[in-house]
Amino acid sequence: MLVEKQASLQPYNSFGIAARADHLARIGHPSDLLGLMAQPGWEGTPRFVLGGGSNLVLTGDVRGTVLKVEIPGRCLVEESAKGWLVEAGAGEDWHGFVDWTLAQGWPGLENLALIPGTVGAAPVQNIGAYGVELQDRFHSLDAIDLVTGRSITLDAAQCGFGYRDSVFKHTPSDARSMGLAGRALITRVRFWLPRPWKPELGYLDLQRKMAETGIASPDARQIFDWVVAIRRAKLPDPAVIGNAGSFFKNPTVTAEQCADIIARDPKVVHYPMPDGSIKLAAGWLIDACGWKGKTMGHAGVYEKQALVLVNRGTPRHPCTGGEVMTLARAIQTSVYERFGIRLEPEPVVL
Repeated sequence: MLVEKQASLQPYNSFGIAARADHLARIGHPSDLLGLMAQPGWEGTPRFVLGGGSNLVLTGDVRGTVLKVEIPGRCLVEESAKGWLVEAGAGEDWHGFVDWTLAQGWPGLENLALIPGTVGAAPVQNIGAYGVELQDRFHSLDAIDLVTGRSITLDAAQCGFGYRDSVFKHTPSDARSMGLAGRALITRVRFWLPRPWKPELGYLDLQRKMAETGIASPDARQIFDWVVAIRRAKLPDPAVIGNAGSFFKNPTVTAEQCADIIARDPKVVHYPMPDGSIKLAAGWLIDACGWKGKTMGHAGVYEKQALVLVNRGTPRHPCTGGEVMTLARAIQTSVYERFGIRLEPEPVVL
């Protein structure tokens, strides 16, 4: 196992922010982590688990050890008349894994195409797009306890999934709490893809694709292609323009709150939820406040999608995490002052 000292993290975060880690350890197999944990001084060393770095804002150098998860592998665990159980190593590229499942004839993840990051990071964020969340297809995962070295397996209930949330984003508040932030490193994830397959076509963008193409009953590969095209049209490629994808969560309000906003702004984009609440499009709220295309320092708001903050820096004048968060706070203030809604960032701020 390779452990680098004073390692640059700029290649490992999609925002392209320059920062360093005291130590960077590449975990290609669970045994790599166990070997690292057996070394003197492990217990007192701060550590941070890093996947694809696509949901991360670095505001400074990272002390301690960064554990970069690179565990590979894809396989079919079980097949029956009811569906397929598939597994992937935590270091696998998420989009590549989705593409692979469809190539094998196992549909179900197509709405989650082109979401950046790794398979192991997907449950942490409970990623979701176009009417499907990871929890809808999740079966179980394996992880290693970073304190005891024990291997653990968690089901969906134990992962505590919520909207862009999970037990892996919370620290334990007491001895009985299940918070696992900084406590566990995910090694493998399994997904249940049920039969018969049913397309999820409720989102407006997908309905527009159906109308444009005249395809009333798309198969899973067609939906995959549509989602890829929609995302590429809206979102910048991190290899070209540094970004962390959608920067803010879509806020949820009561029906009464939504009616009040509609009375003032009839064009507000909103989606009724099964529980009677209303989800608002954060990108629309930000755009309505005039932020699309604006820049503060070397951080900016993407001109094609106000929900995305981007790196406008140069090699000589790089964008810093501090500039990103200054812009984010300014946007939060504008939205609150106009709509009375507090936007919550999606990325991990470190």
